[in-house]
Amino acid sequence: MDDPYKTLGVARDASQDQIKQAYRKLARTLHPDLNPGNRQAEEKFKKLSGAYDLLGDPAKRARFDAGEIDASGTERARHSYRTYAEGGGKHGDAFHFGNNPDDIFAELLRRRGKGRSKAWPFSGGDDEMATARGGDQQYTLKLSLPEAVMGATKRISLPNGKSLDVKVPPGSKDGATLRLKGQGGSGRSGGPAGDALIEVKVEAHAFFTREGDDILITLPVTLPEAVLGAKVTVPTIDGKVTLSVPAGSSSGATLRLKGKGAPGAHGRGDQLVSLKVMLPGAPDPELEEFMRKWQTAHAYEVRGKLGTDEDKG
Repeated sequence: MDDPYKTLGVARDASQDQIKQAYRKLARTLHPDLNPGNRQAEEKFKKLSGAYDLLGDPAKRARFDAGEIDASGTERARHSYRTYAEGGGKHGDAFHFGNNPDDIFAELLRRRGKGRSKAWPFSGGDDEMATARGGDQQYTLKLSLPEAVMGATKRISLPNGKSLDVKVPPGSKDGATLRLKGQGGSGRSGGPAGDALIEVKVEAHAFFTREGDDILITLPVTLPEAVLGAKVTVPTIDGKVTLSVPAGSSSGATLRLKGKGAPGAHGRGDQLVSLKVMLPGAPDPELEEFMRKWQTAHAYEVRGKLGTDEDKG
């Protein structure tokens, strides 16, 4: 099984930001949409996505580094026990000890005791535990960037086998928490159930990024399109639109598509399109000869503000 660190090309002590940047860089070249019909690129992208799914989640990464799960996220065999505390402990709460039954029961009793309220005597002499609200349970819900921006309904499965439809509101951000009332741990003695807390995790996109309520994209354009101007097709969260590239556009010029960003407190943000002028893939003698003649009569300065004088002719 491939080492996820090697798949992403990062060191084992890489930061989460470095892992995210490595994924985005590779995804831009391996994404199936950019390599139609290329089975090899598709397979590499699947491995890349699996590696990022593991290392992009700090909790999963910590468990992988500790040897608790393998590169596919599968639990490794070990002497441990996992349970929910009777009072509704957090999802995934665990305790570890040896195989001694006395240790197991002692730990169970300790956990039960932590969730009990003080008992009081009744006329019959029996003790009764006070009612108590069930504990909240935590889950992670993965979303694509378009799903987070536009909103979606996703189904999750709970440990008890029950399934829930989670309605994700438009404009949801990475790390946001959705609360489902009464869908957590059961209450005691008639007490109310706890809540299910759903943490939103937005997966990196191959070419969109989000900055506040704006969506950013880098758009390659040809030299003639940049020099002469053109109408080009641009992907957005809503679908494809036509964008007018002004004549004489330079690399790095940013064009704005109003209302094509994420929903926010003051309406939808914008999509910012950063132009990147691309030359032909191979040297073109005819283009080179034209540029030599053009340069002789049209030399111009572009680095004067940097304190150089090499462009003054």
